[in-house]
Amino acid sequence: MDPQHIKSFIDAMASSDLAEMVFSQEGWTLRLVRRPADAAPAPAAVPVRAVHAVHSVAPAVATPAAAHELQAPLYGVVHLQAGPGEAPFVAAGQAVRAGQTLCVIEAMKVFNEVRAEHDAVVDAVLVSSGEEVEAGQALLRFR
Repeated sequence: MDPQHIKSFIDAMASSDLAEMVFSQEGWTLRLVRRPADAAPAPAAVPVRAVHAVHSVAPAVATPAAAHELQAPLYGVVHLQAGPGEAPFVAAGQAVRAGQTLCVIEAMKVFNEVRAEHDAVVDAVLVSSGEEVEAGQALLRFR
């Protein structure tokens, strides 16, 4: 990722009302976070939800009750399978591995793959394919 690309993302964020932006390309991830001037400094290491996309807004902070839920990283239309008539990416009761595609969220004609952060077992699929979802909305629940 070259400095010109980074500067263009900073400029784009500065001219918008976004609070946070994540961009991943060729193994690099750039995370920009807007904080009020009086806010505490960011922790040294902050986990980023694994979203492989052109750009996306990072998810809302999980509450303890939502610790075993996958939350939508951005607003869009969720797709639970790669295409019409194809098998779903995951189903209730299925074991998933870290990095496995769980669903795709379409936003502004960009298809953002949402991947598992760690190994788990899907307890329930909480949304339907083609449904509009909000950033932070629970998509899947894990055991």
